[in-house]
Amino acid sequence: MGVTLNLPPALKLTPEQLAELAQINQELQLELTATGALIIMPPTGGETGDRNFELSGQLWDWNRQTSLGKAFDSSTGFQLPNGGVRSPDVSWIKLERWDALTPEQRKKILPLCPDFTIELVSETDDIETTRSKMREYLSNGLRLGWLIDPETKTVEIYRQNRKVEVLQSPSTLSGEEVLPDFILNLQLIW
Repeated sequence: MGVTLNLPPALKLTPEQLAELAQINQELQLELTATGALIIMPPTGGETGDRNFELSGQLWDWNRQTSLGKAFDSSTGFQLPNGGVRSPDVSWIKLERWDALTPEQRKKILPLCPDFTIELVSETDDIETTRSKMREYLSNGLRLGWLIDPETKTVEIYRQNRKVEVLQSPSTLSGEEVLPDFILNLQLIW
């Protein structure tokens, strides 16, 4: 579970300042809430790192074949419309949205919410905090999100204007209309 450092209003960090802080503290993963609190995430353990790599690899392979968008790992920051800066474990945006960004915007924390995210619950994560992040993504424009909990073998599926769907021990997940023909194999995650 990350440590939340509440900053005084006069010390509100901009996305640029957060990026600079992250650059000089590369061993830390930092996020910024919409209210200006700084979240310091600990490094993941080996099992979580392996699972994250597996998830990213499957999305990367599909995206490379389809060229429908851009896929990102957990080190990519997104400035959400509410002002928060988040770094999902795995994320993706449609190519049209990437193309609409300026070359300068592409080099920095991306000023948008991903179309798709995966959050993988690690041994140090608090499930309610992770659920709150998923709801935050949804309220900022996320189209499809998966919260994967390897310990309980559950997946929560987040979609716009729909109730969260909970699956127990699924072997695969469909990217639906957001990621056409993408099927995530969960066998290596469980």
